[in-house]
Amino acid sequence: MQVRDVQEQYCALPEMDPNRSRPSVAPRDTVGQRNRWGVILAGGTGTRLLPLTRLACGDDRPKQFCALVGDDTLLEQTRIRAGCSIPLEHLLFPVTRSHREFYTRESGIRSSQRIVQPSNKGTAPAMVYSLLSIEQNDSEAMVAILPCDHHYSDERAFTAALESAFLIATERSRSVVLLGAPPRGPETEYGWIELGPLAAAMVDSPSFHVRGFCEKPSSGIAETLFKQGALWNTFVMVGYVRSFLEMVSAARPGLVAAFKKSRRWSGVETHIPDSLYDAVRPVEFSREILSVQPQRLIASRLDHVGWNDLGHPERVMDVLQAAGLNPSWMKEWQASKRLPAFATLLTKQSAA
Repeated sequence: MQVRDVQEQYCALPEMDPNRSRPSVAPRDTVGQRNRWGVILAGGTGTRLLPLTRLACGDDRPKQFCALVGDDTLLEQTRIRAGCSIPLEHLLFPVTRSHREFYTRESGIRSSQRIVQPSNKGTAPAMVYSLLSIEQNDSEAMVAILPCDHHYSDERAFTAALESAFLIATERSRSVVLLGAPPRGPETEYGWIELGPLAAAMVDSPSFHVRGFCEKPSSGIAETLFKQGALWNTFVMVGYVRSFLEMVSAARPGLVAAFKKSRRWSGVETHIPDSLYDAVRPVEFSREILSVQPQRLIASRLDHVGWNDLGHPERVMDVLQAAGLNPSWMKEWQASKRLPAFATLLTKQSAA
């Protein structure tokens, strides 16, 4: 199921925004959702996917600004996906200043929703600044963190899983709920979530206490984790804003203290000062915040959603082939991948 199908089949009917030519999507039920917020991480460089995105788009734009699967960019697809559960005016988009020519073309995002960072310093600085901004506006906020380079073969199932995560986070207010995908094999390029005891069984997908994390394991360890029933870490998270900030304060108190000194987002496009980013080093939220505090986490299993992280060309090609999509650049990419192998074969034959 494509992202736009969710608008008609799972979200409320589109509401026309007078300032745009396209309809926007409202959450299907606004009761109890006024405190929901979302942070869509859109500041990455997409370096690993650059050879493919350069071919598909004709320039060096990061993958989130590319329409790789369907007609919309990955960022726009994520915006639509988030809008099924979160009020659109409560979505924030941390972006990177050097990508301005691309993020300003995203017609679905208002300038007032953008938080512009001077450079990409990993996931944690952008998240912490966004979380502190949300807390300043709504101290009781529940926040979903959403990367913008994911694909789900069943968007409706993902929306249901995100709703379940909000429910679990409401019941477990001191915890952060992390969505984990059932693995399809012993993948060494993903992070893994090691599961502890069952935490909740009152929703469609079971959830578990988290025993630990393993980032990009060796093949042997990945095989063991796969057999033990560990989950792939999708980095989609839901929790109260105070719970996220408590985790960060416990692991990296200096990061929170530094950002608290700065002016934060308050409903208009905000540019994080260069001096603030100069004072912090790159920090990855998964490795330096989540992995050192597994006791604060609950993992909810993402069953039947067909999750893929579009971080490598091979994963993009797998998704396109599974969906029966054949963009114009696909044959050229496949041919370019065959040429090196053919050249190697010719060299070996000449040497023989």
